[in-house]
Amino acid sequence: MSTSPSTAAEASTLMERILYEVKRVVVGQDKFLERVMVALLAQGHLLVEGVPGLAKTLTVRTLAATLRGSYKRIQFTPDLVPADLIGTRIYNQKTGEFGTTLGPVFANLLLADEINRAPAKVQSALLEVMQERQVTIAGESHKVPSPFVVMATQNPIETEGTYPLPEAQVDRFMMKVLVDYPADEEEFVIVERVIGAPVTVEPVATTSQLAELQQECRKVYVDPSLISYAVKLVGATRRPDQHGMPELAPYFSFGASPRASISLVEGARALAYLRGRGYVLPEDLTALAADTLRHRLVLSYEALSEGLTPDALIERVMAKVPVPAKPMQHAA
Repeated sequence: MSTSPSTAAEASTLMERILYEVKRVVVGQDKFLERVMVALLAQGHLLVEGVPGLAKTLTVRTLAATLRGSYKRIQFTPDLVPADLIGTRIYNQKTGEFGTTLGPVFANLLLADEINRAPAKVQSALLEVMQERQVTIAGESHKVPSPFVVMATQNPIETEGTYPLPEAQVDRFMMKVLVDYPADEEEFVIVERVIGAPVTVEPVATTSQLAELQQECRKVYVDPSLISYAVKLVGATRRPDQHGMPELAPYFSFGASPRASISLVEGARALAYLRGRGYVLPEDLTALAADTLRHRLVLSYEALSEGLTPDALIERVMAKVPVPAKPMQHAA
């Protein structure tokens, strides 16, 4: 294979090699790993919710090793300040001048552990780097490395000492993935690997190759009917009554923003590319619908009182919005 994969088939082979290396360390979590790869290809950020010990940190660290990319982990705590993330200006006594010290956000893969434990000022600092891919220190802008992906984790168990993420920041995450416990057979393998000899991960790609894959991914064909489907799906969460679902209107305080439509189409394109195709199919969109919508919905008190979840409502919306027929397949 060439060092610059230019076709969907070559890209799929390279991504399979990356996944193979990651799976030598991480057991199971196939859906989670696929979503991480989609986020990488689509240049989107990922919000991951799951209890501790489900290999979230291990996955990102291993992935960075396979890509020869830089990896940083930030443990978010209530006493964190913006300078702990982005860096600060430090006075040098020897030279008598101020110098800039860059923070841990300057990495290709950034793991923001327990992101909801940091106060509002820290969240706003992270918001700039997620959206603009740069930070501002003392009026001077500094670009973060490219490619740049933030993977943030949330613990759904403990809520004491946490700060709910602002809607503007949650909306910047391309997907929210729910990570569950492994099956008994998978946990058996996990224990075996941990007590056995450590596995050395081999780097199989470079960040420049990943950047090329990201550019090629943007060339994947998306039929207008599929874009229309994504727009209708998202629109149905804002105005259910206008899409033939008046019974769902009381359950939504606020629907998903246009970023949801963009994320759904971008994610589907990356998923198609990951699967070795140069065109998007309806199943690529339906596979990612819940991941791109669940964190963008604000449910009403009525929905919460009835025990409804975002996923349950998304399922009901998807059942009413007709999936388009498979478009004409375009060569990769």
